[in-house]
Amino acid sequence: MSDALKHECGIAFIRLLKPLDYYKEKYGSAFYGVNKMYLMMEKQHNRGQDGAGFASVKLDTAPGERYISRVRSCESQPIQDIFSQINDRINSKLESHPEYLDDVSLQKKNIPYIGEVLMGHVRYGTFGKNSVESVHPFLRQNNWMHRNLIVAGNFNMTNNNVLFDNLVRLGQHPKDKVDTVTVMEKIGHFLDSEVAKLYKKLKKEGFSKVDASPQIVERLNVAKILKKSSRDWDGGYAMVGMLGHGDSFVLRDPAGIRPAYYYKDDEIVVVASERPVIQTVFNVPFEKVIELDPGKAIIVKKNGSTSISKIIEPIERKACSFERIYFSRGSDAEIYEERKKLGKLLMPQVLNEINHDTVNTVFSFIPNTAETSFYGMVEAAQDELNKQKNETILSEKDSLTDERLTEILSVRLRTEKLAIKDAKLRTFITEDSSRDDLVAHVYDVTYGVVKPEDNLVIIDDSIVRGTTLKKSIIKMLDRLKPKKIVVVSSAPQIRYPDCYGIDMARLEGLIAFKAALELLKENGNYDLVEQVYEKCKAQENLEDKEVQNFVKEIYQGFENQEISDKIAELLSDETVNAEVKIVYQTVDNLHIACPKNLGDWYFTGDYPTEGGNRVVNKAFINFYEGKNERAY
Repeated sequence: MSDALKHECGIAFIRLLKPLDYYKEKYGSAFYGVNKMYLMMEKQHNRGQDGAGFASVKLDTAPGERYISRVRSCESQPIQDIFSQINDRINSKLESHPEYLDDVSLQKKNIPYIGEVLMGHVRYGTFGKNSVESVHPFLRQNNWMHRNLIVAGNFNMTNNNVLFDNLVRLGQHPKDKVDTVTVMEKIGHFLDSEVAKLYKKLKKEGFSKVDASPQIVERLNVAKILKKSSRDWDGGYAMVGMLGHGDSFVLRDPAGIRPAYYYKDDEIVVVASERPVIQTVFNVPFEKVIELDPGKAIIVKKNGSTSISKIIEPIERKACSFERIYFSRGSDAEIYEERKKLGKLLMPQVLNEINHDTVNTVFSFIPNTAETSFYGMVEAAQDELNKQKNETILSEKDSLTDERLTEILSVRLRTEKLAIKDAKLRTFITEDSSRDDLVAHVYDVTYGVVKPEDNLVIIDDSIVRGTTLKKSIIKMLDRLKPKKIVVVSSAPQIRYPDCYGIDMARLEGLIAFKAALELLKENGNYDLVEQVYEKCKAQENLEDKEVQNFVKEIYQGFENQEISDKIAELLSDETVNAEVKIVYQTVDNLHIACPKNLGDWYFTGDYPTEGGNRVVNKAFINFYEGKNERAY
């Protein structure tokens, strides 16, 4: 994606169902779980490169033995950094204690990070801080083993203020209003409460304090804790939790906004944000990796028993469509076909822009993640070219010679690799005064394949802010001296901020919003901006369920094509000689291509949770008042 849109994060969870000796004997190492976690996190590197974290829990340790290990990093290569730290610790222990090499019990007792329950996390810093304190997993410690809680998640909550106030009403004194704190403390509160109730009950049954602990482990109802904790949550989430004694869970939001997939056999339970991660790392077929249903949790007790529990009543499924367009790896069988279809469905609009002149058109893509959609677009273009060939042959059939037939059939679609990203330049682009000139050279261009009479059709995953298009790509393509440049987005126009985990928090950064404002100015209707502001302000103290998305009114007076044409105008300037046009995917075609992921709030403004409308209105208020603040 040329605009470097960032995703919030990815999760990974592993529960080993056999003793560590089993993995040592079968796979040659008691570090089987750690090795697999490394692979799972690397396979989700695309989901987060600003930070990474790992945590593990050992089962059945004696008092005084360390049973929780955690390591986090926000270095430039965080996954490599944390596993380098893990490997260094493990190797130093093995080198200084060679007796550990063949004794798994000694390894488990004395070497950190080896455990039966493991979680991993990769993140992008979106609107918040990018420090190690902001990196998951988060740990809530307690001397009671059952009350230790470790949480990592792919989530954003829209109602942090409400969650914070609820904790205060419970008598807590939270250190921050961020959702990672409010969510963890809410779970922690009901975990503490449930443990206390169980202890009180066990005491009445005659158990001593020491004997009560294993009974608490057996009787602790994780689903009940999650149901109470999540009652007021509003947002998109897929979160992993581990308790100190070994119970664990992965919970998904009731609209299915954030993704989660799982696999289970007699050796392992594993969960990840993407299906191919599990398929590749554990060599299992597509159909064996199951999507966790919205509102449900997969819960693994300390004894290994695994269940799927409904925690929250599911609402209308609105799984994030950006997962299919861009975020998830295209190696997923379904996503690959969906991305190809996105490209195919764009072809009628593209053909209109090039007047069906496929002979004098060069097709390409930028960046590499748009390649699959490019294949779909090219297949549709080839179908059009074949149709043109058939029509030509039929129209000339009475005078057709062998030479002319060969000439007609030899016409081929022109596809080229026109833009190549020079990643080495990125590290030098820091100083604002010279940034624009450097940005313009981030991409290299392929010369000698475009003629002055040619159209260039370039497909991208999406056009969010348009910065790289304006400052680099369009100017770069114009050097090839084409007649026309058509930039195609496999996603529709992004008109509204996201509040569930994507780095699109500010309205004024969206090129579609800028285009609508310019059109309002040109039409003499800019006073609508103030009217929308007043409507948004009037709703500030309403309950979320009563709030409407008034920002929709900014776009209502314009056809999609008007906004697309204005975007094309904004992204080119007097230095660009070629005609520039922008083609966006339609929302209807997006839903046809991705029928299981209908979350489209960033395109339509139809937010799946009650807090979404409040967030978009707050984002508009921030824009109007000139505040560079997070809207949620």
